[in-house]
Amino acid sequence: MPKLRLAVLGSGSGSNMQSILDAINAGTLDAEIVCVLADVEDAFILERARRAGIPAQYLSCAPFKTKLEGPAEEEWIRVIKSYGADTIVLAGFMRIVKAGLLNAFPNRVLNIHPALLPSFPGLHSWKQALDYGAKVAGCTVHFVDAGTDSGPIIVQRPVPVLEGDTPETLHARIQEQEHLAFPEALRLLAAGRLSVSGRRVVIAP
Repeated sequence: MPKLRLAVLGSGSGSNMQSILDAINAGTLDAEIVCVLADVEDAFILERARRAGIPAQYLSCAPFKTKLEGPAEEEWIRVIKSYGADTIVLAGFMRIVKAGLLNAFPNRVLNIHPALLPSFPGLHSWKQALDYGAKVAGCTVHFVDAGTDSGPIIVQRPVPVLEGDTPETLHARIQEQEHLAFPEALRLLAAGRLSVSGRRVVIAP
């Protein structure tokens, strides 16, 4: 299998990008991050990338505040393709991606969500789980589809909800598992072991 060529899209600190980069540098993930793109000009994910010598740039999503669509989407696709990326990793990218991007990279757009989907989609899902009284929270890596956090599930890692947990303590433990789950899902993809059958992701031996 050819090495994965990853475009990482983010809006924040980039800790999941860092975990993927660490796996690559450790030799446990056969991939290369070819670019890091952010919709927030001072997002720390860009600084992480630059320190690692990875091309990093801010791209506007105007005029939209919550989605990537229209001429902005076309520009993002053009830039991603200019770096030769074949797979898109949404690592804390706080926008809804639309059909243009998904059609440009079919079954090659992956997202991580801090809940055991289909429970608690959307924002602040760790707080949703805590407020609901869930005994188990966690994270999910999934292929992205046209819905919100609704694409076929690749990897899930559970996190127990402890007595006395606050949204902050629970989120921190979920993030620890995210940093294991995303490289795990990408290893399966890099090995050619993932295929999508309807709603299911089939993992070959």
